[in-house]
Amino acid sequence: MLIFSCANEWHVGDKNPPAGYFNDTFLKAAYVLGFLKLVDTNPPVPPELQEYKAIEYKNIDGKSLKLDLYYKKQITGKAPLLIFIHGGGWRKGKREDYLKYLLDFAGRGYVTATISYRLLPQSTFPDAVEDVICAVRWLRKNADSYHIDPDKIAVIGGSAGGYLASMIGYAADVPQFNIGCETGKTSGRVQAVINLYGPTNLTTEYARTHTSTNNFLGMKYADNPALFATASPLSYISADDPPTLIFHGTLDDLVPVSQSDSLHSKLNSFGITSEYHRLEGWPHTMDLAEPINEYCQFTMTQFLEKYIPLNK
Repeated sequence: MLIFSCANEWHVGDKNPPAGYFNDTFLKAAYVLGFLKLVDTNPPVPPELQEYKAIEYKNIDGKSLKLDLYYKKQITGKAPLLIFIHGGGWRKGKREDYLKYLLDFAGRGYVTATISYRLLPQSTFPDAVEDVICAVRWLRKNADSYHIDPDKIAVIGGSAGGYLASMIGYAADVPQFNIGCETGKTSGRVQAVINLYGPTNLTTEYARTHTSTNNFLGMKYADNPALFATASPLSYISADDPPTLIFHGTLDDLVPVSQSDSLHSKLNSFGITSEYHRLEGWPHTMDLAEPINEYCQFTMTQFLEKYIPLNK
């Protein structure tokens, strides 16, 4: 039974990340047998937190795009803002998907937000990219209303949300992605990026032939190869981009770990801070597992304290 229980726990102070599994079969067996616990994805909102639900940040073609926001009721002054972007293959997902992260980090003193964006099949690239950049700009413009420090904003996402977080981090100033934002000249730039197993190069053989990518771009690679590069975060990396934290599991069969290998390498080539946690024996959406979620939250907190620290 040790082979199933090896990743059951992780504690702050442990030198290594949670031990993973030999393959998906062992991983699934550990879950079925009760050795691998999953996080509560719908925890109650603690009474000490202020919650704002369904705030409209953008209305386009009659569609209202909303965000939720959390912070301590006893907050004084301004705090860094963490914007969480849900995944779902650009087709599904909801703001509440990251509720555990939202509440945990708000409880530590951050302002946290989660945003909706346009999805398939009604919308294709670059609609979602435009939306998430507009959300950053809206939150920065309205910073004073929600105790936000406008100079300390991080974007965090998993899978498709990690892709969008990376697009914000490296392409927020690209004119074609700043459309439909009623925020004047407010900047969409952020000070930190956290990408959990998100794709960043849509031109690879695997990515460009994947159904989700073709649907997101509204065409196949042969129809317009240049568009696949235009839609790739790697295409926009430059020397002034923000520090980036990356998590990716080697058992990921949806977004290959090679995507994050390439991201880390390119960031390093431009001299950009990149902290990469390549986790052996873990799959896509690995942070649903308690030990990985605890490890990610601890690592994220350390990273954020270095680059957008809480105001004392």
